[in-house]
Amino acid sequence: MPETKFIRPFPALTPAQRYHLEVYGYVVIENTLSADETGRLHEAMQRLKRDLLANDDPSKVGVHNCRLSANKPHYLHFAHILETNPAIFDYLTHPRLVGMAEELVGGTVRLEESEAVINSRDPETDCSTPARFGFHTGTAPDVGSYTENGLYHCTFVKTLSNLTELGPDDGGTVVVAGSHKVKGDREAILAAAYEDRTLIHQVVAPAGSTLLFGEALIHATGQIRSDRERVIVIGGYTPTMFQAWNDQEPSAEFIAATPEHLKPLISGSDKWSWQQRRRSLDTPAAR
Repeated sequence: MPETKFIRPFPALTPAQRYHLEVYGYVVIENTLSADETGRLHEAMQRLKRDLLANDDPSKVGVHNCRLSANKPHYLHFAHILETNPAIFDYLTHPRLVGMAEELVGGTVRLEESEAVINSRDPETDCSTPARFGFHTGTAPDVGSYTENGLYHCTFVKTLSNLTELGPDDGGTVVVAGSHKVKGDREAILAAAYEDRTLIHQVVAPAGSTLLFGEALIHATGQIRSDRERVIVIGGYTPTMFQAWNDQEPSAEFIAATPEHLKPLISGSDKWSWQQRRRSLDTPAAR
């Protein structure tokens, strides 16, 4: 029989994982994806890469409404990967990952964006000097965050899963730890982080792991110094009454073909029927 309910674990994080998220603004959960899920996703991304690069202008002419928003020999950024492959759809609707996002948002979510990056070492990188990064955020403390039950929440959340192993030289995402709660001038925060680089944390994790963070956290793509390709897939989630990112709304045809129990997640159709979800730090993770 077809599924009729979308069941997600809550709380999705252990108390230790939730505390790490509270303090640093992010947490890396290793092996959230099985080897099979990771392999299917990696194959799907390589196929999408080939299909998009076969177009005359992959930034404008898409594949299943996906396009390349950045197209450089060493860096490809894919926008709206949702409609391209069943493996990618399964990732973006993965009950555990959606549960993780809902825990940080503080309630039920809709898919806000779906993206991916395939990149390799920039041939112009000078590995003899300390790395500099393209730090950015998608929201800001207080504007996009709040506290409930003594715990931090953010209304714009990302699950970023690496489909290739990330060692220290493989360009894992970097973040300025704790910046999700600091309302000071961003340039001053970055100056402090570059002065004391222990404040800059980098993701090092086996393939199939997931970085969970709120977009108030200052973050950037890491610098690849190895000869290995980095492949990541990204789900963005917000409360149900929020809009999708520009050009990230799913097509009407895709929504119509989506199973009923997943339509609110994909389309945001629950809108202001947002259901808050709260936990205490000492609540164990759901099994």
